[in-house]
Amino acid sequence: MKYAELFARTHHERWDGKGYPAGTVGEETPLPGRMMAIVDVYDALVSDRPYKKSFSHEEAVAIIVEGSGTQFDPQLVEIFRSVAQKFKDHSR
Repeated sequence: MKYAELFARTHHERWDGKGYPAGTVGEETPLPGRMMAIVDVYDALVSDRPYKKSFSHEEAVAIIVEGSGTQFDPQLVEIFRSVAQKFKDHSR
C-alpha cells in the first residue's frame, strides 16, 4: 500500500515542476512517481478512450520523447526509448 500511495500521489508531477499536486521539480519527485508518469502517459496514449482514438506506438513514443526534460525525467526517457519496442511487441 505504501507504493500504491506513492504512485498515486506523484505520477502527475512533472520534471519542470509544473505538475500536481505538489509541484515538485526534478528529482524532488520520487523515482517511482517519475517512472509511473511515463507508463501512465504511454498507456493513455495507446488506449482508446471515449473521448479519443488511440495513438500508434510510434506516435506515443514520439510524444514521450518530446516531453523529455519538461514533463519527464530525461534519463528515464532514454531508458524508455531503449526498451520501447518491447512495449509494442507485447501490446494488445
